[in-house]
Amino acid sequence: MGNRFELLQTALQNIYREIGELQQVSRVYETPAWGFKGNAFLNACVAVSTRFSAEEVLRKLLKIETNAGRVRSDAKNYQNRSLDLDILLFEEKILETVDLVVPHPEMQNRKFVLLPLTDIAAKEVHPKLKLSIEKLLNQLQDNSEIKAIPEKLEIPQRSFAFKNLNYIAVEGNIGAGKTSFSTMVSQDFNAKLILERFKDNPFLPKFYEDKERYAFSLEMSFLADRYQQLTDDLAQYDLFKDFVISDYDVFKSLIFAKITLHEDEYSLYHKLFHLMYKELVKPDLYIYLYQNTERLLENIKSRGRDYEQNIQPDYLMKINKSYLNFIKTQTNMKVQIIDISGKDFVNNRADYLAILEEIKPHWPPKAE
Repeated sequence: MGNRFELLQTALQNIYREIGELQQVSRVYETPAWGFKGNAFLNACVAVSTRFSAEEVLRKLLKIETNAGRVRSDAKNYQNRSLDLDILLFEEKILETVDLVVPHPEMQNRKFVLLPLTDIAAKEVHPKLKLSIEKLLNQLQDNSEIKAIPEKLEIPQRSFAFKNLNYIAVEGNIGAGKTSFSTMVSQDFNAKLILERFKDNPFLPKFYEDKERYAFSLEMSFLADRYQQLTDDLAQYDLFKDFVISDYDVFKSLIFAKITLHEDEYSLYHKLFHLMYKELVKPDLYIYLYQNTERLLENIKSRGRDYEQNIQPDYLMKINKSYLNFIKTQTNMKVQIIDISGKDFVNNRADYLAILEEIKPHWPPKAE
């Protein structure tokens, strides 16, 4: 019902915004109402890449339907509707829950499903029937008059890209989400990912138990490990990746050392740091994800690392202040602070896209 083609195009925009990247979209087919006497339908299929579970995708699809004016009734017969979004396949999974059955239990019996699905997934195999979508269509006994309309749906295009950058460093306080964000960008933009190896540091749990005793050992071990990792990974150019993104910058070593070390220890550490630092490749863009202290504590608690559970708010505030002081002194580095307070970019894709949009105006111009 309504402007059928516009509803489909808007649905694609919302799927992109709420669920994930759209990989392919079929032609749009006009088909007679199936199972009841009603208006003709427009049908199409789309392939989507998403981080969400099938159940979460379903929840988001129902929300998109509702926002498009879909009103569900208790009637058991089929009805005209403004928008109807179904999950046909979810990778090769077979799912059966109260709310969701995948593969869609009737897809193999419906030409108006198989025809557009063949446009984008002809060779995909039905996980239960073990036949390709193309073969399911060819063996279907259905003489329904289905025709492709001339209008074509457009896949929403990204208004951002990282092609002008070679190396991005993402920083933030403990629990800000820098690893999650870096990982998501690496997956979506074909980047080589460098993650800090803090989990392997034997001094970290000891430091949180006795900061005075283990501070210097911890900071020295982190400095050595970060230097070695960045030296190795940045030197190894990957022909199959477009750029490099890391969830830390080696300068964090100096920031944390300033907080944790005594003055004489820090003086020695400072000299060693700068001997190493001058040898390292510097990031083209340094992103600092600012998160408020309350949310940092919530994130730290939820990720459940035992040695982090006693971190105090004043310690996090000192770290944040030190980062901001460091950023103010960086005249030769392209730095961007992004306030992510109130955002949940892991579970809310719209928040993730909003962060990417904030980065865009600060990219360097293409090299001549």
